[in-house]
Amino acid sequence: MRATPSPKVVVDTLLTALAPAIWGSTYIVTTELLPPDRPFTAALLRCLPAGVLLTLLVRRLPERRLWGRLAALSALNIGFFQALLFVAAYRLPGGLAAVMGAIQPLLVMGLAWALDRRRPAALAIVAGVLGVGGMAALLLSPGAAWDPLGIAAALAGAACMAAGTFLARRWQSDVPVLAFTGWQLLAGGLMLAPVALAVDPPLPALTPANLLGYAYLGIVGTLLTYVLWFRGIARLSPVAVSSLGLLSPLMAVLLGWALLGQAMTGWSLAGLLTVLGSILAVQWAARPAATTGGAANPAKAISHTSTPRV
Repeated sequence: MRATPSPKVVVDTLLTALAPAIWGSTYIVTTELLPPDRPFTAALLRCLPAGVLLTLLVRRLPERRLWGRLAALSALNIGFFQALLFVAAYRLPGGLAAVMGAIQPLLVMGLAWALDRRRPAALAIVAGVLGVGGMAALLLSPGAAWDPLGIAAALAGAACMAAGTFLARRWQSDVPVLAFTGWQLLAGGLMLAPVALAVDPPLPALTPANLLGYAYLGIVGTLLTYVLWFRGIARLSPVAVSSLGLLSPLMAVLLGWALLGQAMTGWSLAGLLTVLGSILAVQWAARPAATTGGAANPAKAISHTSTPRV
């Protein structure tokens, strides 16, 4: 039996959903405000300054025993993911790249099943598949180019983000969320630095629009969003969190329609509604199981709340 989501869970879900919704503005900010053809520099400048700022703010060094896990999470959530994200974005149409990324909830379900023996609810599996289908209807064009390297990068990026989301929840520690986020951004940014220096051309003289774009991506699109994202991972099911990632391409489509006059067809609207329905269905399927016996077994109730079956 499933419990009705508590107000606290609803608030946590809405706050976490803000992160991918804001990430959906990355495409329009990048194309309209940033210098062209510098994907790794953009990834570096959005992650490293935010990481430096947060680590200086919290001034808390993680325990030595956690350094290996933080390095792995930094690579999965920031370093590898950001690099693969921009490779896919530059080699694939945005719609095709987004469809590849929509498999993340299914990958997280598979990891939870394989490593934690938590079998996904049937509703969550169906909703995850419908989310991929809805994203395809929303974004794919008939002439989409299937570049092999771009496809591989998009799939690898989705796998990195899925693994990072799952392991960030599995490896929870007493590190505060600000420190947890800051050290990942700092380490991930340092991983991106040599790639940006080796691959991208030097930055030109930056205009006020360029500075505004980099500032927005660093402060709002990275510092704020990753704090909200990792906060959500600590409080919600990893499958529920990963399904919220579908809000990112959905928001990108809405911003393109509202600000750039990009057309939306009937299929696009149907896909949009399907994606929204998929997100809501996964949230419903991932809610904690209801406990019996009231306060007679509080430890069991806490266990169900902190580690929901998905």
